[in-house]
Amino acid sequence: MLLPVGFLHASIETGRLRENFDLGWQFHKGDIAIKRAVKAGKQGGLTDANVKVVEGEEAVIAYTDKNKVADYKASDWRNVDLPHDWLIEESFVHDDNISSQPAGNGYLPTGIGFYRKEFAIAAGDAGKKISIEFDGIFRNSTVWVNGHLMGNHKSGYTPSFYDLTDILRYGDEGKNVILVKVDATDTEGWWYEGCGIYRHVWLTKTTPLHVARFGTFVTTPTVAPEKAVVSMKTTIENEYKTTRHFQLVSRILDAVGAVVDTQVVTDSIGPSQSTELSQTGMIRQPKLWSPETPALYRLQTRIIENGIIVDNFETTFGVRTIAITTKGFFLNGKLYPIKGTANHQDFAGVGVALPDKINQYKIKLLKEMGSNGYRSAHNPPTPEVLDICDREGMLVLDENRLLTSTPEGLDELKTLMLRDRNHPSVFMWCLENEESLEGQVTGTRILEKMVETAHQLDPTRPVTAAMNHGWNEGGYSDVLDVVGYNYGQRGMQYVKDHEKYPNRKMFVTESTSYVSTRGEYEDNHEKGYVSNFGKGVGWGLQPGQDWKHVVLYPYLSGTFVWTGFDYRGEPTPYRWPCVSSHFGIMDLCGFPKDGYYGYKAAWTDQPLVHVFPHWNWPGKEGKLIKFRGYSNCEEVEILVNGKSVGKKKLSAFEYFEWDLIYMPGKLEVRGYKNGKQVARQIRETTGTASRLTAKADTLSLKADGCDVAIINIEIKDAKGRVVPTADNLIKFSIEGNGRIIGTGNGNPSSHEPDKADRRKAFNGLCQVLVQSDRQAGKIKLKATSETLEGTEVTLTVHE
Repeated sequence: MLLPVGFLHASIETGRLRENFDLGWQFHKGDIAIKRAVKAGKQGGLTDANVKVVEGEEAVIAYTDKNKVADYKASDWRNVDLPHDWLIEESFVHDDNISSQPAGNGYLPTGIGFYRKEFAIAAGDAGKKISIEFDGIFRNSTVWVNGHLMGNHKSGYTPSFYDLTDILRYGDEGKNVILVKVDATDTEGWWYEGCGIYRHVWLTKTTPLHVARFGTFVTTPTVAPEKAVVSMKTTIENEYKTTRHFQLVSRILDAVGAVVDTQVVTDSIGPSQSTELSQTGMIRQPKLWSPETPALYRLQTRIIENGIIVDNFETTFGVRTIAITTKGFFLNGKLYPIKGTANHQDFAGVGVALPDKINQYKIKLLKEMGSNGYRSAHNPPTPEVLDICDREGMLVLDENRLLTSTPEGLDELKTLMLRDRNHPSVFMWCLENEESLEGQVTGTRILEKMVETAHQLDPTRPVTAAMNHGWNEGGYSDVLDVVGYNYGQRGMQYVKDHEKYPNRKMFVTESTSYVSTRGEYEDNHEKGYVSNFGKGVGWGLQPGQDWKHVVLYPYLSGTFVWTGFDYRGEPTPYRWPCVSSHFGIMDLCGFPKDGYYGYKAAWTDQPLVHVFPHWNWPGKEGKLIKFRGYSNCEEVEILVNGKSVGKKKLSAFEYFEWDLIYMPGKLEVRGYKNGKQVARQIRETTGTASRLTAKADTLSLKADGCDVAIINIEIKDAKGRVVPTADNLIKFSIEGNGRIIGTGNGNPSSHEPDKADRRKAFNGLCQVLVQSDRQAGKIKLKATSETLEGTEVTLTVHE
């Protein structure tokens, strides 16, 4: 069927139109016997709108000498919107013989899939340059348009780009068809990576005289309180057959859209040529970008020909200075240790196909914990994550996937850097993670070429590598601007190296790998649960203890904890029935584990005290129970049923422990500073589960078919207290202008489907994701359980 190409992101008058191309695709799971090249013409089969439709029988793929026709059976395809991850819809498989799959012996089987879309291009667009960009396809994608093979892109993490100008049909020439084959049978990492077109797709229309793809580079070489110098480099392409004379007008706009500087240059460019033009602007009394004050500016780049704007290209940037020295990391001239987390890109309910809103939700949760740094481990992030980090204020360690100096590998690195180098949030490039060639001469030669490439593309940011060995062998570290230490606390390696190499700049690229299962307080191998009293996994520190090292040794510059959230795959230390990791400070839904409060105590000034476990232990009355806690207070006091059992002085960044005799009732913990109570927590023995409550992160959604409400469900007793062991099955129903796109509960051993209308709670909590339609109205979500009082949430969907 014929569908609109998408939503407009710029007015037609600007000469550039960037359209979201996510809507109205069809998906076919499984391979199709389509040859590498398909003859273009009126009978191009799956890659042509004038396809022979086969219904009521098996789809037939027929090839003849005259025509290569792939018959199209519509019932074999289903309608989907992007982003889309088909792997999250699969069932888990338990196979002890498969150890290389993303979840060890409990994995979701990958495979091959096809995406197809029919679309129209207006007759008035003839003569324009029209291209399509896929932000991310996992993986090994092949694209045909109107029967023409456009190309292949292997990486699942970098964008792919195709110029469609010559092979499109315009106006009455007919409909266009794009076909995308996705072969995800090979992995790139050892974690869950998904399958499909899991990031956004964009259709861009420009005149033949235009700013090139990734065609601007904005830096601030001089920053002072009274002014900031802005360096602007613009690459312009002329795809006309004649020389063109033009003006390049570069305007700097502040956050409210006021023009603060304008620079103009007049030039000409020959046919089929490109040129880079440099301009220098100025911002007076600049507002500096930081995680606390994420001030942004926009560079509006206009190409004007004969008084007409033929292209308008916008670049968001920030004014800030960064420096990693032997004394630490400095932001805007001040020592600024980075409180970071490393993160994979999946989430409960949706796999890797995250709507923008969920990415924003994850960044929000990290900032609430006190984090100011985000490491995209171990691959380039989705572009919207960087946009969010720019807006919300989060420093990003932007990570390349592999250590390689092959032409293909260097192209991947170039694409990453050209795409991301204008983001003020990006403070450093990470070229590799824990490669086996670290510390070896061969690895050094490869790394040297990568570093050279990185410095050519961006001389303003340092480069590092996240190393777990070989820091002092083979000249490997000498090639880097900053030496990254993964678990350098082993043998206090980074302290010894600082003494031996005092001029070495250092960063803790990965620290704690603490494993725990939310709400669990005993190891359970059978269920695959890890106690929150655990000792970690042997190569990491306890929550918060890693920050103590950064405070003691500021030359370490900061840290990235492994990880901010649980993620699918890499279950450690247990295998089946585990299908997700336990490393997260928060679980797969973003529900905090107990260790979360160790970091919040270390990273924020907000007085807090947090103890665990809960106070529900039937059958253990009168017995000793070990309690552990985190606090940034000077001392804590514990009261059981109103009676104090004593106070304890606390050590900074260390947990405290207490053995208490369990008696049902109330456990109260008080935190003191300078002898004054500044924090308090109460844990009570709850009654039986009685009712459900729901809390949405928002009650207002946009009618764009993309916006999402994250709704967290709690199981409570009659007095409104969360029952910490409840696991009731909860069913969801929805009415109105929206749909359920996923559910989750944070249980790393749950094999329930993510795409469903029901989910068991895990230790009192579960989650449902609701996405709006493209019409204004109301959405009513109801949550029910057989023995519990239900609840409902009403969302308003606005134009």
